[in-house]
This record gives sequence, C-alpha cells and structure tokens, in this order.
Amino acid sequence: MFDSIHELSDKIALGESTYLELKEVRFAGERVAGPSRDRLADELAAFANSRGGVLVLGVSDRTREIVGIDDSRLDSVVDLVRHVCTESIDPPLENVLVDRLRLPTAAAERVSVVKVEVPRSLFIHRSPGGYFNRLADSKRQMSTDFLARMLQQRSQTRLVRFDEQPVAGATVESLSSDLLAPFRSSRSDADDDTFLQKLGIATSGEAGILRPTVAGVLVASVEPRRWLPNAYIQAVAYRGVSLQAGSSREPYQLDASDIDGPVTAQVADACRFVFKNMKTAAVKSIGRRDEPQYDMAAVFEAITNAVAHRDYSIHGSKIRLRLFEDRLELYSPGAVVNSMSVDSLRYRQAARNETLCSLLAKCALPRADWLETARTHIMEKRGEGVPIILDNSTALSGREPRYRLIDDSELSLTIYAAHTD
Repeated sequence: MFDSIHELSDKIALGESTYLELKEVRFAGERVAGPSRDRLADELAAFANSRGGVLVLGVSDRTREIVGIDDSRLDSVVDLVRHVCTESIDPPLENVLVDRLRLPTAAAERVSVVKVEVPRSLFIHRSPGGYFNRLADSKRQMSTDFLARMLQQRSQTRLVRFDEQPVAGATVESLSSDLLAPFRSSRSDADDDTFLQKLGIATSGEAGILRPTVAGVLVASVEPRRWLPNAYIQAVAYRGVSLQAGSSREPYQLDASDIDGPVTAQVADACRFVFKNMKTAAVKSIGRRDEPQYDMAAVFEAITNAVAHRDYSIHGSKIRLRLFEDRLELYSPGAVVNSMSVDSLRYRQAARNETLCSLLAKCALPRADWLETARTHIMEKRGEGVPIILDNSTALSGREPRYRLIDDSELSLTIYAAHTD
C-alpha cells in the first residue's frame, strides 16, 4: 500500500484517512517518549481489525509536515514497533511490514521516516485500550454490539467461512505449482486465476487483488506456517503412561516432532510418527502374526479429521498428538461444529472448513507402508471416519475410544492401545 515514494508523499500531503495514520516521534534522551506504546498499539490494532493501513512515523499529524527521524535513532523506533506488535497486542500482529524510507520535506531535503504497513487480519485484536477499528481518519472503540458482529463475521458461523478468507501478505505466487498439479484435470480452466477461484484456493480481496485463501495456503503452499503460525501438529511419544513417567536417567520423551508443511503431508507424517513409535505384539495362537497397538486406518481417519475440521481461527492453538504406552491422545482446536455434540459424532456429519474438506477430497491418498485401504483419496466425505475410528479401535483393543470437549474450545480423542502388557 502506497508503495512508491511519490504516492506516499501525495497521501501524506492530503492528510490522514481510513488507510493512513501519521505520528511525529519524540525522544527523551535515547528513549522514544511519544507516541506511547499503548497509543501505538491501539492504532496498529485498529488497522488490523479493519481493512489494513499504513502508519508513518516521523510526520506531524497536525501539520502533515515531514519532520523525519534522526538516522541514529531509527533502530529504536523500529524496535518499539516490533515490541508493540508482539507484546502489546493480543493476539500478536503477524505479517506487519516495517520499512525505513527517505521522504522529501517542504524544503526539498530528504529525511528518514519509518513506514509500518498493517494488513487486514484474520483475527480480532485487543490492544491496551480495548477493541478498536478504523473509521474515516481515526480509530474508534468498538461497541459491544459491533464487536459481537465482528467476532461472528470472523468465526465459524459467518457466511464466509474462515477457510475461505484471503490470507493477507500471501500471493498466488506463494502457492506451489507441484502442489496445485493434482487439482488440475482436462476440464480445468486454462486461465490460472479462474481455476484457483473456482476451487476456493484463491479469492479476490477487498482491493480486488487475488490472494490465496486459508484453505489454499493449507493445501498448496510449502510452508503454511509462514502465514498461519499454528497450522501444524505437535507430536510427542512419551515413556510410560503419564507426562511424569521415566527416571532421572531416562528421558520422559522418546520422540518428538513439530509436523508442518501442507496439510496432506501433515496427515502422512503424523501417521508415520505413530507407526514408528507404537509397539507390535507377536501373537502365536494360530501361527505367528504381528498385531500393532493401533489400527492405522483408525489413526489415519482421526488425524485427517483433526486437520480438516480444526478451528484455524483460534490463535495460539495447534493440533497436539501424544503417544503413551497405553493410549494415543489427539487434541484438536475448536468445539464440535454447528449443533453437533460429542455423542452424535458417530451418527452425524458436518464440516467446519467446507472448502478445505472439498480440496482434501481431491487429494490422492499417498502410498504408505503404514496403511492398507481400498480408498483412493484423503477424504471421501461419506461420514464414515468416526465409525471407522470407533469400531476398528474397539475391535483391536477391546476398549472404545473416547471423545471429550474441553472448555468448549478443544476436542480431544483418546484411542486405547492393544497389547499393553
């Protein structure tokens, strides 16, 4: 936004607007005395909660005069901005662009300023003064009713679902041609933009710029965490049956991995993690045969459901996979979708992320030594996943898996291991 020096100078000359805020920087010794951290946080959060915008530090908001910042003090100003974005705003602001520029003054001299570009956020941010949005040329405290509407618009209940939202900062060039290839067919549109939009992989934002959606980033970018920092699986295999198991001479963690990448790879890698760390018993009643602790078809369905149906709008939450000697625990951010309950999971079907589920239904099942199945795609959308998890696991271990809802914000699944003696 306002990418050229000429365009930015023209905007400054016209004064503050919906997309532009100006602030002169004052110092007390080596310390930045103004604007205050709290006030700066409120301005930045207001942009993020609205349509995005640009804050220019080093320009008087009253006279529009470009007064500049001494070059020796630019580092202090940039550090202040970074600290405010990460420490004074909840959830922290991601993808904020901070740039040092030289702008011409009225006397035709060139002085240094700091340009802070804030994209429209996928989240609602709280700053020290509360919840703000941008209205005309200033920030405004959100009323309770307005805040409720904003939260609804950016939650699972909105008409445009979270996985259909454009991801600020990402571009269609951020998507991998190799990851997009499986979605193409002889009937796909030759025009790339049309092809991406029809699948829900990209959409036009408010400025008409084509950007990847949340679902598009998850399936077609090599590093989804670049834009969605919590889009990964934290997997840990523990010694014993609790987090405190093990002795002082034995590590309580046998294996651990942060499993990231496109969600198709996350499903496969998480299944491999379980397959690698589970035990296999030798059963000799009718010849010798090996029986694993877990039915991998059930594990595959459980991990696929977690990735496909988790609430990606919950900041700071990731999928957690815990493997103990006697059980597997899987924690997925988000409550049970729509009017479903834990007890109805076996019988009903609903999707929080419909676009993501649709894309996963087009992804071929990877060839793997850990899974024997007749199915051909990662998701088949027939509502058979939960019955497979419950029935296959119960047949193997003799205990039915347990679903629980934790604080209305996280769904947990426990699958009990077979042959734990």
